[in-house]
Amino acid sequence: MAIDPAKGTAVHVRSVNKSFGDGAARLHVLKDVHLEAYTGEIMMLVGPSGCGKTTLLSAIAGTLRIDSGEIDVFGNELQQMRNSALTRFRAANIGFIFQQFNLIPTLSCAENVSVPLLIRGIPASTAKKRAREALDSVGMGDRWNERPGKLSGGQQQRIAIARALVHEPPLVICDEPTAALDAANGEIVLDLFRQVARSANRAVIIVTHDSRIFSYADRIARMDDGRIVEVHHVIPGEAPHFEHELPH
Repeated sequence: MAIDPAKGTAVHVRSVNKSFGDGAARLHVLKDVHLEAYTGEIMMLVGPSGCGKTTLLSAIAGTLRIDSGEIDVFGNELQQMRNSALTRFRAANIGFIFQQFNLIPTLSCAENVSVPLLIRGIPASTAKKRAREALDSVGMGDRWNERPGKLSGGQQQRIAIARALVHEPPLVICDEPTAALDAANGEIVLDLFRQVARSANRAVIIVTHDSRIFSYADRIARMDDGRIVEVHHVIPGEAPHFEHELPH
């Protein structure tokens, strides 16, 4: 179920709402959210903890069903897909970097990175070769045979990034990808994301609190209380300016 993205809009979010719980305990997390992300760009989502950033990211990734509204990913309406079709679509077209890494502890680094390729039916020998190339790209090529439990948090994060990129998905979605990385490794990862975003018909969306990486964005969308309240176009060489100060 691979797609052939047309140049232009990668993600179109229209009037999206999402709540959790029932009755008096019901929590309205996303409130009539509208957002577009374009091919060729890095978009960052910022805002205070609990404002709905990760919920929106999960909805765009197709791992969370919304209550109402529409989410199109390269022209494919996620809400219209059955669960099995949505699973196949995600496997082929979306690379998701989780904040908690979600590595399989019993597998080596190379085996973890190979998983998206094996799911798509790539032969094991080819998958292993491509996994080691992906590990090289994040500076972890020499740890390919280690298991995640022997690695630091920053090293595990880089393994998770390699896994998300190995099948060259058109859309890469990242939840705090630099949170466990020092400045040098953060730059390596963001340079890699920039290469991905500049590839034909691909896009990157990043949720972050890390102001050090704002300059890598093409646009920054600020969320507050479940809504997109501001979208800022980043000018190269200039620090992003928001109407309201972002919380630290």
